[in-house]
Amino acid sequence: MSTSLDRRSFLTLGGAGLGALALGACGGPSVSSPGEARSSAAQVDLTGVKPASEITFWTNHPGKSRDIEAALAEKFTQQHQIKVNLVTAGATYEEVAQKFQTAQQGGQLPHVVVFSDIWWFRYYLNEAVIPLDSVLKQLEVQTSDYVTSLWQDYGYAGSQWAVPYARSTPVFYYNRDMFAAAGLPDRAPKTWSELAEWAPRLKAANPSIQFVHMYPALADYDSWSLQNKIWGEGGSLSKEWEITCDAPEVVKVLQFTQDSVHVGKWAGVSSKDAGADFSSGAVASYVGSTGSLVGVLNAAKFNVGVGFLPGGSKATDKVCPTGGAGLGIPKAVSKEHQLAAAMFLKFLGEPESTAAFAAATGYLPVRTSADMSEVVAKRPQAKVAIDQLEHTRTQDYIRVFLPGGDREVGMASADILNQKADVQQRLTRLKATLTEIYTNDVKPKLK
Repeated sequence: MSTSLDRRSFLTLGGAGLGALALGACGGPSVSSPGEARSSAAQVDLTGVKPASEITFWTNHPGKSRDIEAALAEKFTQQHQIKVNLVTAGATYEEVAQKFQTAQQGGQLPHVVVFSDIWWFRYYLNEAVIPLDSVLKQLEVQTSDYVTSLWQDYGYAGSQWAVPYARSTPVFYYNRDMFAAAGLPDRAPKTWSELAEWAPRLKAANPSIQFVHMYPALADYDSWSLQNKIWGEGGSLSKEWEITCDAPEVVKVLQFTQDSVHVGKWAGVSSKDAGADFSSGAVASYVGSTGSLVGVLNAAKFNVGVGFLPGGSKATDKVCPTGGAGLGIPKAVSKEHQLAAAMFLKFLGEPESTAAFAAATGYLPVRTSADMSEVVAKRPQAKVAIDQLEHTRTQDYIRVFLPGGDREVGMASADILNQKADVQQRLTRLKATLTEIYTNDVKPKLK
């Protein structure tokens, strides 16, 4: 995640000032502009429209997907005689969001754009994108074949605002050779406490490693995967709009995490990229996106293991969040371009296309009929990510609804891990910050 956007930038980009709809949820809070209700979405009628001969696709190439995106774009062009200009609109989802917001104010708009989990709802609030229901029906898209939880992530006010694309869950990556050397089972730990128990054996058997486990770098804010630990202890960052980030369960998790770095010293915080640290053999494990799977497997010179996320003392199931991005179409482009863009969305979501994208990156196939048998046969680790999808949970409101909420949680975590901040005091301050954002920037816009 980019560190270039401060809180003011998050609020400005949001326009209406709300965060994205929670991944895994069927819908979010009812929202309107101050003093008025948001009207029902007016469906786009593209009947009789001839598609444009050329479109532009803005992407950050999630999961190092540039090559497969280019290949899919070329295949689409060959099939439909519509040229796709593949544009690197930023290195991160945030940079794409910033560029898209700037374009709304007078720049050249794309025709297809990547929507991340914590940004797309702002586009809806700004009325910057079209509802897709009618045009997808016109194109006879088999929407029922999409993975239900992934499809519903982009539904709001009775309409569909994006289609799933680069979707992922965090998974537990571990060095199978190091685990074997320590005489440990060839699996991910069932709980974080079990990993702590294994840590001395892993370090003793592999004395050259820096740490047993590596946490994300500051620039990668760990608010996404942090929910896993908190849910495992029966807590949450929030209960709908009730902010609970300073509750005893959360304090317990962050104290455990801080102690793993500064007391037990079996865990570290990456200076740049935890995935690269793992792939180089410097650490025995880390938690990373399924979208990193192919990159990790290609870079590692050892046997890579992949497992479900560990649980806690209260729960070991439904402790995994989903994440990633979808694709949408801007409102302020011609109907000809909207139709061509919708055709491209349909193509990218076809079983063969999503299977190819998943095979090349490690992201999840978004269609239930996508044939992943060859991929799983070649890369068995991929099945873990697909299987874990059934064990996911809706993210906490304050990470995905509050503008900059994920960033504030990540900054608090970084202070606790890097600066040894008092856990209770820092989480109390975090609650005050999040409460201020909710009170000033969200609550006035809730129906």
